[in-house]
Amino acid sequence: MRLLLLITFIISITAGCSNGSNGSAEVNSTLDGKDDAVHYDQELGKFVPPVDLYTVGSVNPDINFKEGENLENNVHTRWAEERLGIRIRYLWTIPDSNEAYANKLRLELVKGNMPDIVTTRDHELIHELIDSGQFIEVGELFDQYASPVWKSAMDEVPSVWDSYIRDDKKYAIPILDYEYSADPILWIREDWLKRLNLPVPQTFIELEAVMDAFTYEDPDGNGVKDTYGLSLGFRYGPSTWMGDSSWIFGAFRAVPEQWNVQADGQLQYGSTSPGTKQALGLLKNWVSKGYISPDSEWFDEEHAASLFTDGKAGIIAGPYWMDGWPLSNVKNSAPEAVVQAVPIPAGPTGVVQRRGTQPVNGAILINKKMKHPEIFFIYQNYLFDYYATSTGEFTNGLAKGYDWTEINGIPTIEPEYLPQGGIRVASYTLTFDGARIPSKVIKAIPNNIIPVLFSQKESSQKEQFTGPPTKTMRTNWELLRKLEQKTFQKMIFSDIPVESFDSFVQKWSQYGGEQITQEVNNWHLSQNPQQ
Repeated sequence: MRLLLLITFIISITAGCSNGSNGSAEVNSTLDGKDDAVHYDQELGKFVPPVDLYTVGSVNPDINFKEGENLENNVHTRWAEERLGIRIRYLWTIPDSNEAYANKLRLELVKGNMPDIVTTRDHELIHELIDSGQFIEVGELFDQYASPVWKSAMDEVPSVWDSYIRDDKKYAIPILDYEYSADPILWIREDWLKRLNLPVPQTFIELEAVMDAFTYEDPDGNGVKDTYGLSLGFRYGPSTWMGDSSWIFGAFRAVPEQWNVQADGQLQYGSTSPGTKQALGLLKNWVSKGYISPDSEWFDEEHAASLFTDGKAGIIAGPYWMDGWPLSNVKNSAPEAVVQAVPIPAGPTGVVQRRGTQPVNGAILINKKMKHPEIFFIYQNYLFDYYATSTGEFTNGLAKGYDWTEINGIPTIEPEYLPQGGIRVASYTLTFDGARIPSKVIKAIPNNIIPVLFSQKESSQKEQFTGPPTKTMRTNWELLRKLEQKTFQKMIFSDIPVESFDSFVQKWSQYGGEQITQEVNNWHLSQNPQQ
């Protein structure tokens, strides 16, 4: 029985406290400062009465609810209480973007108002939380309490732990994702191509011809010049999860905002590579020709996507899952729209490179004040054992009538049979996606997209520096990131010449970049001593 491991650890932490004739275990409730005893009933496989697990959350735009439900009260929170005896409690939720959630967390961190567990996808925030000293070392907890399925999934890519290690101890649990989950591919309006009698672009030359036509030849047939060839989001830089432009830089072997291996085996920051200058020049040219909205300088990922879904742009780059959200929304503005996934076109010298992504999408941190962090492992183990493996009660999905249903006794996830086209219950879970095993990516990708994504698998360039922030990064990296972001924005969208890129690289080096490069390569050498 899979619950045997859970029962064992509960008994182990409460030795001598059992007072039930049926072998139930007594533990303490969490974070409320009380010692109200609750029992874990072995036969029922849950806490009786339920135990509280406190967290915080953000209601992002991709979350939808049935009427009467919200993040605090929904089909998943009810399931957790009924099935596991765990009441998921929210100290607060914020109905806004990830940025607002991060800022709220920072404010509460200063006050010391942290819940039992915090989950976030913000890489910089994770390190701020670790460095606050308010969260416990989790490596031993994981080794002791994580289920074999969860451990096996983590073992697929051991490097996902690297960034969260301090003095050989682990202070955050990586939230695993599927392999290639954020690698960009191109999404294009196939109906626009057909209307204008254009082929799918396979090179940058062909891409420019398509963008020109999408911009100036009235692809939507409304008689108004109100469309762009390509939608980008540059508010946070070129490497983003929707409206990505890393593939443009990659065409010049300069995937930005990450550390890449060079011919000599050393790591170089992609945004300072010589090819970046060429990419910036090309982007500036495309903006001047009207292929890209000049307002893209201020677009975040969701705004960039909305330009496409509103029928105002014909091409956007982003991950395979965009097909479901948000690109399906294009039907609201253009019912006749047909969106096709296509490979990234080859650059001027035939090169294709895109931002490759590690199979990790955030981290879980556990408050030092949480008396029994094992309770969280009960919850997450169950999701890995059943949801990640599509077995047991989660064979078809997390909740019948939400993300799956039955038609004539046959399970289906087709949108037309589901409320609101399908309600993504995984978004309600404490780790955003329920539980994912990196190698099981194939099951998540629509069949028509699989060959597009994997045809350019070798073009994925993953971040090569996966360690914790270096000494100089801690003091200088925010300044360097702002310098990069503002300089690139001005080069592309304003009148600063691309030739000033050389001056930017010089400043970047002087302001700590050179020292950081040395520190990053020292770490790289320590991980690869044979080099």
